[in-house]
Amino acid sequence: MTVFSSKNQLEDIVAYLSAYMRIPYFQDDTIPGQVMEKIISLVHKPAIQLKTYDYVDVCREGDVGWQVKSTKHDTPITWKRAKIANSNEMIVASENSPEDRQRLGDAIIDFCNDHACESLEKYDLKEIGYSRLIMYDDGTAVYFERLISTASNCKIFDKKNYEWNWSNPKNVTKKEQLQSLHGIDKKTRRKAFAWHGRGENQLHFYGEYDWWPSIEKPHIIGQINFSEDYHAMAFKLPSDKIPWEKIVAFLSGEVGSSCV
Repeated sequence: MTVFSSKNQLEDIVAYLSAYMRIPYFQDDTIPGQVMEKIISLVHKPAIQLKTYDYVDVCREGDVGWQVKSTKHDTPITWKRAKIANSNEMIVASENSPEDRQRLGDAIIDFCNDHACESLEKYDLKEIGYSRLIMYDDGTAVYFERLISTASNCKIFDKKNYEWNWSNPKNVTKKEQLQSLHGIDKKTRRKAFAWHGRGENQLHFYGEYDWWPSIEKPHIIGQINFSEDYHAMAFKLPSDKIPWEKIVAFLSGEVGSSCV
């Protein structure tokens, strides 16, 4: 029982990602979250990709699960659409009351924690890990894993660690941007959360940047730089694509066809 990949499993993750990046397609060079979820399920057999709205994206029922995230390095993480009960009334109350802002922020943190606790109970999990791929514009990537929830302590965040304030309204190309509720980490004094409760309820988690490992990125394709504890690695992905002709020939079963 462990949410952490072995060295061999980490190497398998790189192999799958490298193969995916060689497939020709008509979009930016990114790895969609669902693709990353499938890779984690393959590497951690007999884990399954759930494709639900539960907190865990991949799990081995009765054992461990993973929340999987994959974005470009400059894209903020959307933790979840946090739909808070009685949010309209709580938003109005919070506009002029620090105490009510704190109550609304506490409700957001409770929402996040409850979501993880529900998955632990639903799938009889002992641990939940955070599986994260960060992609950079230069073709390098960083992948790390983190234990974030256990059966004995399912809460991920401590609401005592955050204070909450509404952002200042902004005008963006003559259109006013709705205010978001910011959760400030009391220790770092940096923005950890931004809840867009006046819009589509998206909760962005900026505090994730404090989870990122410090690891040197290689410049050579095929090289992997591992962290000392093997909970993180950096690698360079291939940029060459397989020609469509070779893919079609391979799938059509032509004799001697190859996609390499």
